[in-house]
Amino acid sequence: MNELPTTKKAEIVAMLADGCSIRAVERIAQTHRDTVMRLGVRVGQGCATLHDRMMQRLNVSLLEVDEVWSFVGKKQRRVTEQDDPSLGDEYAYLGIDATKKAIVSFAVGKRTAGTTQGFVSDLRMRIVNRPQVTSDGFEPYVEAFERAFGSDVDFAQLIKEYESDLSARKAQHRYSPGRITASERKIVTGKPDPDKICTSYVERQNLTLRMQQRRFTRLTNAFSKKPENHRAAVALYAVWYNLCRVHETLRMTPAMAIGVADHVWSVTELVEAALALPPTAGPMTPPVPPVDDGPQPMSRAAVGGSVLAYNAGRPTLRVIRGGRA
Repeated sequence: MNELPTTKKAEIVAMLADGCSIRAVERIAQTHRDTVMRLGVRVGQGCATLHDRMMQRLNVSLLEVDEVWSFVGKKQRRVTEQDDPSLGDEYAYLGIDATKKAIVSFAVGKRTAGTTQGFVSDLRMRIVNRPQVTSDGFEPYVEAFERAFGSDVDFAQLIKEYESDLSARKAQHRYSPGRITASERKIVTGKPDPDKICTSYVERQNLTLRMQQRRFTRLTNAFSKKPENHRAAVALYAVWYNLCRVHETLRMTPAMAIGVADHVWSVTELVEAALALPPTAGPMTPPVPPVDDGPQPMSRAAVGGSVLAYNAGRPTLRVIRGGRA
Protein backbone atom coordinates (compact mmCIF):
# COMPACT_ATOMS: atom_id res chain seq x y z
CA MET A 1 0.00 0.00 0.00
CA ASN A 2 2.80 2.42 0.90
CA GLU A 3 4.49 1.83 -2.47
CA LEU A 4 1.49 2.85 -4.58
CA PRO A 5 1.62 6.27 -6.26
CA THR A 6 -0.93 8.83 -5.12
CA THR A 7 -2.84 8.65 -8.38
CA LYS A 8 -3.29 4.89 -7.99
CA LYS A 9 -4.43 5.32 -4.39
CA ALA A 10 -6.98 7.91 -5.45
CA GLU A 11 -8.20 5.63 -8.24
CA ILE A 12 -8.71 2.73 -5.83
CA VAL A 13 -10.47 4.84 -3.18
CA ALA A 14 -12.73 6.42 -5.82
CA MET A 15 -13.86 2.97 -6.92
CA LEU A 16 -14.43 1.82 -3.34
CA ALA A 17 -16.48 4.96 -2.64
CA ASP A 18 -18.52 4.44 -5.78
CA GLY A 19 -19.81 0.97 -4.97
CA CYS A 20 -17.18 -1.39 -6.39
CA SER A 21 -16.31 -4.56 -4.52
CA ILE A 22 -12.77 -5.40 -3.41
CA ARG A 23 -12.30 -8.01 -6.15
CA ALA A 24 -13.75 -5.70 -8.80
CA VAL A 25 -11.22 -3.03 -7.81
CA GLU A 26 -8.50 -5.68 -7.91
CA ARG A 27 -9.36 -6.52 -11.52
CA ILE A 28 -9.82 -2.93 -12.73
CA ALA A 29 -6.85 -1.35 -10.92
CA GLN A 30 -4.64 -4.45 -11.34
CA THR A 31 -3.73 -4.27 -7.67
CA HIS A 32 -3.86 -7.21 -5.29
CA ARG A 33 -7.01 -7.37 -3.16
CA ASP A 34 -5.01 -7.40 0.09
CA THR A 35 -3.42 -4.10 -0.91
CA VAL A 36 -6.82 -2.70 -1.84
CA MET A 37 -8.23 -3.81 1.52
CA ARG A 38 -5.37 -2.33 3.55
CA LEU A 39 -5.60 0.97 1.69
CA GLY A 40 -9.38 1.16 2.17
CA VAL A 41 -9.11 0.48 5.89
CA ARG A 42 -6.28 2.98 6.43
CA VAL A 43 -8.01 5.74 4.45
CA GLY A 44 -11.31 5.00 6.19
CA GLN A 45 -9.72 5.29 9.62
CA GLY A 46 -8.10 8.57 8.62
CA CYS A 47 -11.46 9.78 7.32
CA ALA A 48 -12.95 9.14 10.77
CA THR A 49 -10.38 11.51 12.25
CA LEU A 50 -10.95 14.06 9.48
CA HIS A 51 -14.71 13.97 10.01
CA ASP A 52 -14.29 14.46 13.72
CA ARG A 53 -12.08 17.52 13.29
CA MET A 54 -14.13 19.21 10.58
CA MET A 55 -17.72 18.61 11.72
CA GLN A 56 -17.66 20.83 14.79
CA ARG A 57 -19.66 23.87 16.01
CA LEU A 58 -22.51 23.36 13.53
CA ASN A 59 -25.88 25.05 13.29
CA VAL A 60 -28.47 22.45 12.32
CA SER A 61 -32.13 23.41 12.22
CA LEU A 62 -33.61 20.06 11.14
CA LEU A 63 -31.92 16.80 12.06
CA GLU A 64 -33.02 13.29 11.11
CA VAL A 65 -31.50 10.12 12.58
CA ASP A 66 -31.84 6.47 11.61
CA GLU A 67 -29.99 3.14 11.58
CA VAL A 68 -28.98 1.00 8.60
CA TRP A 69 -28.81 -2.77 9.08
CA SER A 70 -25.91 -4.88 7.89
CA PHE A 71 -23.87 -7.72 9.33
CA VAL A 72 -20.26 -8.70 9.93
CA GLY A 73 -18.98 -12.21 9.28
CA LYS A 74 -22.35 -13.93 9.36
CA LYS A 75 -25.98 -13.10 9.92
CA GLN A 76 -27.25 -13.04 13.49
CA ARG A 77 -29.20 -16.29 13.22
CA ARG A 78 -25.93 -18.10 12.32
CA VAL A 79 -23.97 -16.77 15.29
CA THR A 80 -23.17 -19.35 17.97
CA GLU A 81 -21.97 -19.00 21.56
CA GLN A 82 -18.43 -19.87 20.47
CA ASP A 83 -18.26 -17.05 17.92
CA ASP A 84 -16.70 -13.66 18.49
CA PRO A 85 -19.38 -11.30 19.90
CA SER A 86 -18.52 -8.75 17.21
CA LEU A 87 -20.01 -11.02 14.55
CA GLY A 88 -23.64 -10.81 13.50
CA ASP A 89 -25.91 -7.83 13.05
CA GLU A 90 -24.20 -4.45 12.78
CA TYR A 91 -25.94 -1.10 12.45
CA ALA A 92 -24.69 2.18 11.02
CA TYR A 93 -26.29 5.13 12.83
CA LEU A 94 -26.55 8.26 10.70
CA GLY A 95 -27.53 11.80 11.68
CA ILE A 96 -28.22 14.02 8.67
CA ASP A 97 -28.98 17.72 8.34
CA ALA A 98 -32.30 17.58 6.46
CA THR A 99 -31.76 21.06 4.98
CA LYS A 100 -28.10 20.91 3.92
CA LYS A 101 -27.93 17.12 3.51
CA ALA A 102 -24.66 16.80 5.43
CA ILE A 103 -23.89 13.74 7.57
CA VAL A 104 -23.34 15.41 10.94
CA SER A 105 -22.43 12.27 12.86
CA PHE A 106 -22.29 8.51 12.43
CA ALA A 107 -21.65 5.50 14.60
CA VAL A 108 -21.27 1.78 13.90
CA GLY A 109 -22.19 -0.94 16.38
CA LYS A 110 -24.89 -3.16 17.74
CA ARG A 111 -28.41 -1.75 17.92
CA THR A 112 -28.30 -1.27 21.68
CA ALA A 113 -28.95 1.49 24.16
CA GLY A 114 -25.20 1.95 24.66
CA THR A 115 -24.45 2.52 20.96
CA THR A 116 -27.47 4.81 20.69
CA GLN A 117 -26.33 6.90 23.64
CA GLY A 118 -22.83 7.26 22.23
CA PHE A 119 -24.19 8.30 18.86
CA VAL A 120 -26.57 10.91 20.30
CA SER A 121 -23.89 12.27 22.65
CA ASP A 122 -21.58 12.72 19.66
CA LEU A 123 -24.35 14.64 17.90
CA ARG A 124 -24.76 16.93 20.91
CA MET A 125 -21.06 17.84 20.92
CA ARG A 126 -21.19 18.89 17.26
CA ILE A 127 -24.34 21.06 17.29
CA VAL A 128 -24.40 24.45 19.01
CA ASN A 129 -28.04 25.46 18.50
CA ARG A 130 -31.40 23.95 19.48
CA PRO A 131 -32.37 21.57 16.65
CA GLN A 132 -35.59 19.85 15.74
CA VAL A 133 -34.88 16.12 15.61
CA THR A 134 -36.92 13.25 14.20
CA SER A 135 -36.15 9.57 14.71
CA ASP A 136 -37.97 6.33 14.17
CA GLY A 137 -39.75 4.57 17.02
CA PHE A 138 -36.61 2.96 18.48
CA GLU A 139 -37.18 3.31 22.23
CA PRO A 140 -33.56 3.98 23.40
CA TYR A 141 -33.58 7.28 21.48
CA VAL A 142 -35.92 8.79 24.08
CA GLU A 143 -33.52 8.36 27.00
CA ALA A 144 -30.46 9.09 24.84
CA PHE A 145 -31.76 12.50 23.72
CA GLU A 146 -32.91 13.34 27.23
CA ARG A 147 -29.47 12.63 28.66
CA ALA A 148 -27.51 14.33 25.87
CA PHE A 149 -29.71 17.35 25.05
CA GLY A 150 -31.89 17.74 28.13
CA SER A 151 -34.64 20.21 27.33
CA ASP A 152 -32.57 21.97 24.66
CA VAL A 153 -34.12 20.06 21.74
CA ASP A 154 -37.41 19.69 19.91
CA PHE A 155 -37.59 15.93 19.54
CA ALA A 156 -40.26 13.82 17.91
CA GLN A 157 -40.57 10.24 16.73
CA LEU A 158 -42.24 9.00 13.56
CA ILE A 159 -43.57 5.57 14.46
CA LYS A 160 -44.52 3.38 11.51
CA GLU A 161 -46.45 0.13 11.61
CA TYR A 162 -45.75 -2.43 8.93
CA GLU A 163 -47.64 -5.36 7.51
CA SER A 164 -47.09 -8.25 9.93
CA ASP A 165 -48.35 -11.23 7.94
CA LEU A 166 -45.24 -12.03 5.89
CA SER A 167 -46.61 -15.38 4.75
CA ALA A 168 -49.38 -13.60 2.86
CA ARG A 169 -46.90 -11.68 0.72
CA LYS A 170 -45.92 -12.97 -2.69
CA ALA A 171 -42.55 -14.65 -3.09
CA GLN A 172 -41.27 -12.05 -5.57
CA HIS A 173 -41.72 -9.32 -2.94
CA ARG A 174 -40.07 -11.27 -0.13
CA TYR A 175 -37.08 -8.93 0.07
CA SER A 176 -38.98 -5.69 -0.46
CA PRO A 177 -39.77 -3.38 2.46
CA GLY A 178 -42.95 -4.17 4.33
CA ARG A 179 -46.06 -2.25 3.44
CA ILE A 180 -46.76 0.59 5.90
CA THR A 181 -50.21 0.21 7.43
CA ALA A 182 -50.14 3.19 9.81
CA SER A 183 -47.86 5.96 11.09
CA GLU A 184 -47.93 8.13 14.18
CA ARG A 185 -46.13 11.38 15.00
CA LYS A 186 -45.16 11.33 18.67
CA ILE A 187 -43.80 14.52 20.28
CA VAL A 188 -41.28 13.60 22.98
CA THR A 189 -39.58 16.88 23.98
CA GLY A 190 -40.17 20.54 23.21
CA LYS A 191 -42.41 21.91 20.50
CA PRO A 192 -41.37 20.48 17.13
CA ASP A 193 -43.14 21.69 14.01
CA PRO A 194 -45.61 18.88 13.14
CA ASP A 195 -45.18 19.52 9.41
CA LYS A 196 -41.44 18.85 9.71
CA ILE A 197 -41.62 15.60 11.66
CA CYS A 198 -40.16 13.41 8.95
CA THR A 199 -37.45 10.80 8.31
CA SER A 200 -37.61 10.79 4.50
CA TYR A 201 -34.21 12.42 3.95
CA VAL A 202 -32.29 10.08 6.24
CA GLU A 203 -34.09 7.07 4.77
CA ARG A 204 -33.04 8.26 1.32
CA GLN A 205 -29.54 8.60 2.75
CA ASN A 206 -29.74 4.94 3.75
CA LEU A 207 -30.37 4.04 0.11
CA THR A 208 -27.38 6.12 -1.00
CA LEU A 209 -25.18 4.30 1.51
CA ARG A 210 -26.33 0.92 0.21
CA MET A 211 -25.65 2.01 -3.37
CA GLN A 212 -22.20 3.52 -2.68
CA GLN A 213 -20.78 0.86 -0.34
CA ARG A 214 -20.72 -2.63 -1.78
CA ARG A 215 -20.67 -4.33 1.61
CA PHE A 216 -24.13 -2.91 2.34
CA THR A 217 -25.66 -4.56 -0.74
CA ARG A 218 -28.20 -7.22 0.18
CA LEU A 219 -28.03 -10.87 -0.92
CA THR A 220 -24.36 -10.90 -1.91
CA ASN A 221 -21.11 -12.24 -0.49
CA ALA A 222 -19.67 -8.70 -0.34
CA PHE A 223 -20.37 -8.30 3.39
CA SER A 224 -17.68 -7.20 5.87
CA LYS A 225 -15.60 -9.94 7.43
CA LYS A 226 -14.14 -7.79 10.23
CA PRO A 227 -15.79 -5.03 12.31
CA GLU A 228 -12.84 -2.65 11.86
CA ASN A 229 -13.18 -2.94 8.07
CA HIS A 230 -16.88 -2.21 8.35
CA ARG A 231 -16.32 0.90 10.46
CA ALA A 232 -13.65 2.15 8.07
CA ALA A 233 -15.98 1.70 5.11
CA VAL A 234 -18.71 3.77 6.78
CA ALA A 235 -16.23 6.51 7.68
CA LEU A 236 -14.91 6.62 4.11
CA TYR A 237 -18.44 6.89 2.78
CA ALA A 238 -19.47 9.67 5.20
CA VAL A 239 -16.47 11.89 4.45
CA TRP A 240 -16.53 11.21 0.69
CA TYR A 241 -20.25 12.04 0.64
CA ASN A 242 -19.77 15.27 2.60
CA LEU A 243 -16.66 16.57 0.83
CA CYS A 244 -16.48 15.09 -2.68
CA ARG A 245 -19.99 14.32 -3.91
CA VAL A 246 -21.91 17.27 -5.37
CA HIS A 247 -25.56 17.06 -4.30
CA GLU A 248 -27.94 17.40 -7.23
CA THR A 249 -30.36 19.67 -5.38
CA LEU A 250 -27.80 21.82 -3.57
CA ARG A 251 -25.44 22.07 -6.59
CA MET A 252 -22.56 21.89 -4.13
CA THR A 253 -21.23 19.39 -1.63
CA PRO A 254 -22.99 19.03 1.75
CA ALA A 255 -19.79 20.19 3.47
CA MET A 256 -19.87 23.45 1.49
CA ALA A 257 -23.57 23.91 2.28
CA ILE A 258 -23.05 23.47 6.01
CA GLY A 259 -19.97 25.72 5.99
CA VAL A 260 -16.99 23.47 6.76
CA ALA A 261 -15.47 23.45 3.26
CA ASP A 262 -15.01 26.12 0.61
CA HIS A 263 -14.62 23.95 -2.49
CA VAL A 264 -15.39 20.52 -3.90
CA TRP A 265 -12.69 18.16 -2.68
CA SER A 266 -11.08 15.79 -5.15
CA VAL A 267 -10.54 12.17 -4.16
CA THR A 268 -6.81 12.83 -4.28
CA GLU A 269 -7.19 15.58 -1.67
CA LEU A 270 -9.29 13.25 0.46
CA VAL A 271 -6.73 10.44 0.30
CA GLU A 272 -3.82 12.75 1.12
CA ALA A 273 -5.69 14.30 4.04
CA ALA A 274 -6.79 10.93 5.44
CA LEU A 275 -3.34 9.35 5.20
CA ALA A 276 -1.72 12.39 6.87
CA LEU A 277 -3.94 12.04 9.94
CA PRO A 278 -3.66 9.41 12.70
CA PRO A 279 -6.16 6.58 12.25
CA THR A 280 -9.14 6.18 14.55
CA ALA A 281 -11.95 3.63 14.59
CA GLY A 282 -14.72 6.22 14.59
CA PRO A 283 -15.69 9.80 15.39
CA MET A 284 -13.95 11.19 18.46
CA THR A 285 -15.88 13.51 20.75
CA PRO A 286 -13.81 16.44 22.08
CA PRO A 287 -13.84 16.72 25.89
CA VAL A 288 -15.11 20.31 25.77
CA PRO A 289 -18.59 21.81 25.34
CA PRO A 290 -19.47 23.31 21.93
CA VAL A 291 -18.87 27.01 21.34
CA ASP A 292 -21.29 28.96 19.15
CA ASP A 293 -18.76 30.62 16.84
CA GLY A 294 -19.79 28.73 13.72
CA PRO A 295 -17.91 26.23 11.55
CA GLN A 296 -14.65 27.23 9.91
CA PRO A 297 -14.32 26.45 6.18
CA MET A 298 -11.16 24.54 5.29
CA SER A 299 -9.38 25.16 2.00
CA ARG A 300 -7.28 22.02 2.38
CA ALA A 301 -6.90 19.88 5.47
CA ALA A 302 -3.98 17.78 6.59
CA VAL A 303 -2.00 17.83 3.32
CA GLY A 304 1.64 17.97 4.30
CA GLY A 305 0.68 17.25 7.90
CA SER A 306 -1.94 19.27 9.71
CA VAL A 307 -1.60 19.95 13.41
CA LEU A 308 -4.27 19.55 16.07
CA ALA A 309 -3.42 22.18 18.67
CA TYR A 310 -5.27 23.21 21.82
CA ASN A 311 -6.17 26.82 22.40
CA ALA A 312 -7.58 27.41 25.86
CA GLY A 313 -8.71 23.79 26.02
CA ARG A 314 -10.47 23.87 22.64
CA PRO A 315 -9.07 21.87 19.69
CA THR A 316 -8.26 23.89 16.59
CA LEU A 317 -7.00 22.68 13.23
CA ARG A 318 -4.10 24.52 11.69
CA VAL A 319 -4.46 24.33 7.92
CA ILE A 320 -1.35 24.11 5.78
CA ARG A 321 -1.78 26.68 3.01
CA GLY A 322 -1.84 25.43 -0.55
CA GLY A 323 -4.09 23.70 -3.00
CA ARG A 324 -7.26 25.19 -4.35
CA ALA A 325 -8.53 28.21 -2.43
